[in-house]
Amino acid sequence: MPHISQSDQPEGDRAFTLSDFDFELPESLIAQHPTAVRSASRLLDGRSQPPVDRIFRELPDLLEPGDLLVFNDTRVLRARIFGEKESGGKLEILVERVLENNQVVAHMRVSKKPLVGGRMHLCGGLKNGGFDAVLLGRWPDENGALFHLAFTGPQGETPYELMEKFGHLPLPPYIERQQNTDDDPDEAEDSERYQTVFAAQPGAVAAPTAALHFDEEVLARLAARGIERASVTLHVGAGTFQPVKTENLAEHTMHSEWYSIPLQTLAALERCRQRGGRVIAVGTTTVRTLESWARSGQLSGDTNIFITPGFKYQVVDLLITNFHLPKSTLMMLVSAFAGYERVMSLYRHAIDSQYRFFSYGDSMLLERAGSR
Repeated sequence: MPHISQSDQPEGDRAFTLSDFDFELPESLIAQHPTAVRSASRLLDGRSQPPVDRIFRELPDLLEPGDLLVFNDTRVLRARIFGEKESGGKLEILVERVLENNQVVAHMRVSKKPLVGGRMHLCGGLKNGGFDAVLLGRWPDENGALFHLAFTGPQGETPYELMEKFGHLPLPPYIERQQNTDDDPDEAEDSERYQTVFAAQPGAVAAPTAALHFDEEVLARLAARGIERASVTLHVGAGTFQPVKTENLAEHTMHSEWYSIPLQTLAALERCRQRGGRVIAVGTTTVRTLESWARSGQLSGDTNIFITPGFKYQVVDLLITNFHLPKSTLMMLVSAFAGYERVMSLYRHAIDSQYRFFSYGDSMLLERAGSR
């Protein structure tokens, strides 16, 4: 029996710590490849007790006419680029954000960091071609962990065009691929399947993975059933994989991500409320976007919202989400949504039932605690 912590103390009276969100996960359950068909993945319906094991293509039958599905329409950049310094030392960058004037903010892996003003040649591992980049400094200040770079494409290309031409998809660290900078392993599979079918706004370095299960057939059936769709944009950053290192959750510094909510989506949310429908967030990134707007009133900007048990949800009624890493901020978010003991029970069921975990894994459907 996998160990996932439990407590008899009422959730409202608990001071949660990092250890509360730890569990043992067999490595064999970490999905390395997607299912052959997007909607053929499994769906754990966690709204009832006991939960019900389903297939994702059943989702339209589980929702009601008048409900509103909200997706994150971000598109994953080919943000990992290999190259070398002027001295010949190898390096790798991961673009976190694109700025104006062909400038970017990036993570950098290199044995010895280049000096400000230092030039590097980035080619993505290709033997010919590439482009230059100049280090402008650290980001967001001189003590920042990220690097501020200026890209110079030989044909005047934008950073987006250069990444598309020379970059690699930044697959999560738990998806193992043979490291080969001269070629993209599993190029066809990952290029197609690590993007949602409705990806539109380039800017993410990780996919909104709960949305990877949707295909055109499921979307058509949802529309035929009278379930409305809307979208937000949150560009998922590499910080989503950043581990929480402090046992006291209040001491954790949450990463920041950029989001935007179009006016059409606000109108869809209002129509849904007026007709008595439910707002269904597809993925934790959509939750972060909607609840950030509800708290701040800002339709766009950076959010570092940190959702832990005790958080009062204002917008989302149902959540479709994948299974998350132990001790992660996403485990805390879903526990705050559906109830800590409920989520831990569902994870025990998922492990016992051999569900597939993480980005290419299966999903579950949750209802907000106390919504009935």
